[in-house]
Amino acid sequence: MTTTPRSAESASSRTVLVTGGSKGIGRAIAETLHAAGHRVAATYRSGDVPAGVLGVECDVTDAAQVDAAFTQVESALGPVEVVVANAGITRDTLVLRMSDEDWDAVISTNLTGSFRVAKRATRGMMRARFGRLIFISSVVGLLGSAGQVNYASSKAGLVGMARSLARELGSRGVTANVVAPGFIVTDMTAELGEDLVKKYSEQIPLGRMGSTDDIAGVVDFLISDAASYVTGAVIPVDGGLGMGH
Repeated sequence: MTTTPRSAESASSRTVLVTGGSKGIGRAIAETLHAAGHRVAATYRSGDVPAGVLGVECDVTDAAQVDAAFTQVESALGPVEVVVANAGITRDTLVLRMSDEDWDAVISTNLTGSFRVAKRATRGMMRARFGRLIFISSVVGLLGSAGQVNYASSKAGLVGMARSLARELGSRGVTANVVAPGFIVTDMTAELGEDLVKKYSEQIPLGRMGSTDDIAGVVDFLISDAASYVTGAVIPVDGGLGMGH
């Protein structure tokens, strides 16, 4: 069975929305995709977004703000063809100390926020019979992590979400995949301290922490035509830390 190829222009330059694009992994993804020639918008709650990227203030826990963000991006850049659901928070503590608010806040942002963004995106993707949904999970969603019951649960939930969407939307030309970063050098990990970073690095087969560019490069691949037959996949970018999970 053959399909009609997309034009060279549309295949090389797509409209992308990255959530949580003001810092860390999200910022690196937005920068990389903009440099690759894509039309990129990024949501933020504080701070700024990379130069050349359309910044859209949005709290993904608010459905009305998500809808308004998409409307703004569609007006400025055209229909959203690629969504990178990256926005996330942590509220780490041991389960006996974890409050309902700690649980609800993390699930609402990381999991439900990703659902809202994906649901809003699929309208246009199904009409166009093309779309890429990419969810940024975490190695702890597969391994588990003491003190992160809420965070690990939210990140594990993204796998079930993506694989369900892959089955539901595949016939419409929409793929859904998960990128699962390991320990990545960001402002958040910089606060861990040298001794803790050394301890974590010793557990990683490659012997080092990753960079945000490592994650952005995989996302760039998933957007490309080379990944057109990849869907429902969980791609670990963790230096081998989570092998077998």
